[in-house]
Amino acid sequence: MSRIDKAIQGLHEMDTRAGEKRFQGIHPLVRLFVTFFYLLIVVSFPKYDILGLLSMVLYLMIQQSWYEISIKEEFRRIWPAFLLVCVLGIANPLLDREIYFQWNGITVTCGMISMVTLLLKGIFCVMASYLLIITTGIRGICYSLRCLHVPREVVTVLLLVYRYLIVLLKEAERMVQAYHLRAPGQRGIQIKAWGAFLGQLLLRSIDRAELIYESMQLRGFQGEFPGRVFQGKIRDSLFYLTGWTVVLLFLRLFPLFEVVGWILFYGR
Repeated sequence: MSRIDKAIQGLHEMDTRAGEKRFQGIHPLVRLFVTFFYLLIVVSFPKYDILGLLSMVLYLMIQQSWYEISIKEEFRRIWPAFLLVCVLGIANPLLDREIYFQWNGITVTCGMISMVTLLLKGIFCVMASYLLIITTGIRGICYSLRCLHVPREVVTVLLLVYRYLIVLLKEAERMVQAYHLRAPGQRGIQIKAWGAFLGQLLLRSIDRAELIYESMQLRGFQGEFPGRVFQGKIRDSLFYLTGWTVVLLFLRLFPLFEVVGWILFYGR
């Protein structure tokens, strides 16, 4: 199976899992708010507060355990985002060389601490966003955005980009197969052919987009998709919202790992 096939299969699996009944009890707007609040809490930690930031992993662990989401599968799907975060933070030790502490002859600089903190923030934010997509789905997210009065044009574009990303991937797969048939035994696509390849992909995507839009108009599309009606329990949604808000505020104001470390250090 090629990488494009794996990407298409992954998108189908995410849509399928988002439609499971165990994810339908909480209002999508509540999930969106809790995730956004979690992201704000994560980025609010100072750049040298590693122990305080580590306590925010509890939210991810509870969500993954409760909804039976595999960490290995999650990492396999979003590892490119992790790699991007690592590239962004790798320059910190070179820019900030002030000594933070020394232990047994090992010098740890402020840049090293800030690099680790930046990596953790990026990883936590990416994982929280992935959990939101898995548990809510793109339709739930778009429905939540419309509840917040986000312009329908923005929501419609977001929904179409996600829904028809598979169409773009299939077009790219056909072009790659055609290229390999004309150049058997060649690994990858030569650099000199990248420009023509991307240009052809753009033209083919425009043609497919026009056909899709014409079919949408024939089915009565008037600029906005009909929103779904929430069928979950309001009580469960309020409990979910209140509970996670209190827990996240507690972890921010009273970092768990710092408290445990302080007790262990002074309890000797």
